[in-house]
Amino acid sequence: MKKISIMLCAIAPLLLNNMVFAKQLENVGSEPKNVEFLNTKPASKKLPFSEAVRVENTLYLSGQIGLDPKTSKLAKGGVIAETNQTLTNIQQVLKSHGYGMENVVKCTVMLTNIADFAAFNRVYTRFFSPPYPARSAFAVNKLALNATVEVECIASTH
Repeated sequence: MKKISIMLCAIAPLLLNNMVFAKQLENVGSEPKNVEFLNTKPASKKLPFSEAVRVENTLYLSGQIGLDPKTSKLAKGGVIAETNQTLTNIQQVLKSHGYGMENVVKCTVMLTNIADFAAFNRVYTRFFSPPYPARSAFAVNKLALNATVEVECIASTH
């Protein structure tokens, strides 16, 4: 029973994000609204997802890991280096679509080791300042390319 409740706690933030996104898309047909599927990097066009999706003034970013764009490899140095690179990548994606870190309203954080939570927060607070975006964080078994951290964000302009 304990495993089921832990599993539900881990899945709930993802379900909520998907429900919010689905609700926005549901309203697309009711009046003319823009839905844009965005990719700035040629490599991201080869993957089966969009880098970001803009629905009106809200930007939904796909999860980012700590890939160094110069080497296409994970940043070396563990969770701190990967978190720094992950948030730098998010910053670049936001900037390329006319948003900034100050526009982020929600982050979902996945860590392969929940003991890295404090180290993650030390880096996170260098990229965000109060009032902080809403956030969920949970441990996962594994991430793409054996990353230690993945972050997805939702940003909005007024």
